[in-house]
Amino acid sequence: MKYTPRLKVLYKETVVGKLKEKFKYKNHHQVPKVTKVVVNSVGKDVAANPKLVESLLSDFELITGQKPVPARAKKSIATFKLREGQPIGVYVTLRGNKMYEFIDRFINFSLPRVKDFRGLNPKAFNGFGACTLGIKEQIIFPEINFDKLDKIRGLAITFVTTATSSNETRELLTEMGFPFKK
Repeated sequence: MKYTPRLKVLYKETVVGKLKEKFKYKNHHQVPKVTKVVVNSVGKDVAANPKLVESLLSDFELITGQKPVPARAKKSIATFKLREGQPIGVYVTLRGNKMYEFIDRFINFSLPRVKDFRGLNPKAFNGFGACTLGIKEQIIFPEINFDKLDKIRGLAITFVTTATSSNETRELLTEMGFPFKK
């Protein structure tokens, strides 16, 4: 028997029906879905010290379960002491089952660990089907060992969907379990 992530089953069995009813879709293929999740971190301290890229790479591999890619500078900027091709951060793009597993762990294990958490920002949508959330500390993920960290860094998580509006995206993510502020 093939393994299917819990969140993917929830999406197929309940979320599709609720969104189809709410937005009056004629076909279940019209219902928006999450296509990919991009997790990234870029910082000026990484450009100054290339050894920090190694620690970011290992942290991201623990968080996402997938090998990250270094983000490189596209052009040289002398005032920032930046050279073309120099690593300035890391990113990971998740799709398929790994994406659903990451979203599930993010909602159920990581967000409850955020200090004074009152819900996600309801204005984090771009109007074209994506939602980007900024995380101030990578230590909210249980996979990170706090004792082995060299520095606490922030990261951005972008959820890309097939939705055509912010309202559809918000409703999709809310039905999947994202705790947005009221």
